[in-house]
Amino acid sequence: MEVPMPPPPPPPPPPPPPPPPAPKEPQPTQKKLYQAIAEGRRPVEGDHAEARLLLTQRESSFRKDLQWILFNKYVPSLIQDGPQCGLVALWMAAHLRQPARPVAMEIIVETALKRGYTAQGEMFSARDMALLAGEVCGCRADLLTGGMGGANAAAIVAHLRAGKPVLIPYDEDFNHEPCQRGGQRAHWAVASGVLLGVDSVCRDHAQPDPSLPWLHLAGGPGAPHPPTGAREVYILAKQGKSLRYQLWRLETVSESNGQLREMDPKRSGDGARYVVPEGGVGAGLAGQVVLLHPGTLTP
Repeated sequence: MEVPMPPPPPPPPPPPPPPPPAPKEPQPTQKKLYQAIAEGRRPVEGDHAEARLLLTQRESSFRKDLQWILFNKYVPSLIQDGPQCGLVALWMAAHLRQPARPVAMEIIVETALKRGYTAQGEMFSARDMALLAGEVCGCRADLLTGGMGGANAAAIVAHLRAGKPVLIPYDEDFNHEPCQRGGQRAHWAVASGVLLGVDSVCRDHAQPDPSLPWLHLAGGPGAPHPPTGAREVYILAKQGKSLRYQLWRLETVSESNGQLREMDPKRSGDGARYVVPEGGVGAGLAGQVVLLHPGTLTP
């Protein structure tokens, strides 16, 4: 007689699942070189203090047969975080509003995103920059087209002499100076001052500099009035990768501004979305600047 075999024992339970991996410690974002250089430093404040230092360092570069007169309205510095050069330049320029009411950087960024002018902080349209400036600053912002030479150069100089800022797109070299890369290093700066080399200066409205006998400092907007047709013109500008003012020949900036044609292929192929106007970088930036009128309300 067969005896039935007992049923096999049940299989052992499956092993417990492994514990979840420990969360990774967030890695700090690596600083850009320009951010590391600026860390712990302070800008030189005042309308003329830093410009005077620049001129002293480069004294041999300026013609001694000319008298030089400096107009400047100080703007504060801000180091950009990501591709925000245009928005940072606008933040600097906004400090010249009359009456003085600085605009928070967060407001500028939020407004640019909401209006569809930017996706990552970039500004590839001078027209959009003028619209944004008018909205966040509450002042008139004029788009100047057709390049920075001729009558436009005279308008830019008159604007800076009056103590009003100019937003300028240009190609940025590794030392932040203007260069010509076809727009692949497109960057924004704010010009807040101008240095004019003229044959003579009316001393009734100018203060001779005690350390540089060939330099005169303008006492306020609209004065002094040098003769028309300055022999040499430099602009005093700031941009978002340095705390320092820089002094650039107007012709050099004009040439850089006029040849902005295309986006850097590395940027256009990085998978991120950017707001580029119809016609590309050339249509959006080349030969264009934005003149802000801080004391004139938006119509």
